[in-house]
Amino acid sequence: MNTIILVHLFHIFLIGGLFLYVGIGRNNIYNFIYNILLILGVFIIIYHLYKIYIKLKDGKNPWINYFHIILVAPLIIYIGINREKTERFYYELLLMLAFADIGYHTYYLIYS
Repeated sequence: MNTIILVHLFHIFLIGGLFLYVGIGRNNIYNFIYNILLILGVFIIIYHLYKIYIKLKDGKNPWINYFHIILVAPLIIYIGINREKTERFYYELLLMLAFADIGYHTYYLIYS
């Protein structure tokens, strides 16, 4: 299976599903999910910094990597740190990211 297809499926089902679960469940989610968000956020920063380095070296535009570092990672790290004390606003942002993630990757899965 093509790597790009796997990336789309990963984002649609795992990441989109996780973001929906957390965004809808808010303070009523399993406690270990906050740890997963925190670890995932740190991993996203490290991974996308590496991808930016590679893309800039190859003369490519790393806009999607900047998006992950500036918006996605800080949001899920914030929720992971604040746990049940996280304000509703941040869960709403996570829901918006979930819908954007699922929509974006479904579109490119179908039309690529």
